[in-house]
Amino acid sequence: MQYRNLGHGLKVSAIGVGCMPMIKGGNITYGEEADPDEAIKTIHRAIDLGITFFDTAQIYGPFQNEELVGEAIKGKREGLVIASKFGFRFDGNNITGVDGSAANAKNAVEGTLQRLGIDCLDLYYQHRVDPNVPIEETVGAMADLVKEGKIKHIGLSEAGPETLRRAAAVAPISALQSEYSLWERDVEEDILPTCRELGIGFVPYSPLGRGFLTGSIRSLDDLPENDWRRQDPRYQGDNFAANLKVVDAVGEGAAKHEG
Repeated sequence: MQYRNLGHGLKVSAIGVGCMPMIKGGNITYGEEADPDEAIKTIHRAIDLGITFFDTAQIYGPFQNEELVGEAIKGKREGLVIASKFGFRFDGNNITGVDGSAANAKNAVEGTLQRLGIDCLDLYYQHRVDPNVPIEETVGAMADLVKEGKIKHIGLSEAGPETLRRAAAVAPISALQSEYSLWERDVEEDILPTCRELGIGFVPYSPLGRGFLTGSIRSLDDLPENDWRRQDPRYQGDNFAANLKVVDAVGEGAAKHEG
């Protein structure tokens, strides 16, 4: 396994495991519902292969995914980099909006640590920027959590260049997580240069286009009725056909270079 340095001394395996769809009956399903036992075995196998970077979030489930990851890493915590995210407001298990307040940042981490069964989170992301709360307030609260020993590194997700600069002026930002793949390249223009300028590591999510770029999905009928991707505009109508041509072109290029 190869390893990478993100920002400010955070070292991770070059390949990370996004644990989002690993629970049964959760709010985000990709393909058939996951088998929790198989999910835990997958995490264990990844650890055996040298993968250290595991990503979850409060919103996944919600809450259940952190519990599953916590169960999987029992007795295997040493050397792992566990990342989770906050940034939403809940009514029970229902998500009612974004919440980047200092109070939510500090309250949410308590539940996350409890569900994961750990006393310090390696990387804590604000899952979505709250337009109603200054980023300085949010990051200031996260910096307090670093001082308190509850998190080691601060991250943001889907933040723009100016937000990154304002955040980095408050506290070191170790990672930005945003979508990046062959069909989602907007970050190349402004986001990636800003990350380089500020010393922020970039963590891409959905690098295979939520599975589309693998070439295994040829029709919307290949997805179960409750598959979250049915909500994605890129999987619908004329967009699907247009994107399939891109996938076929990628497949032809890959075939020429195989072996």
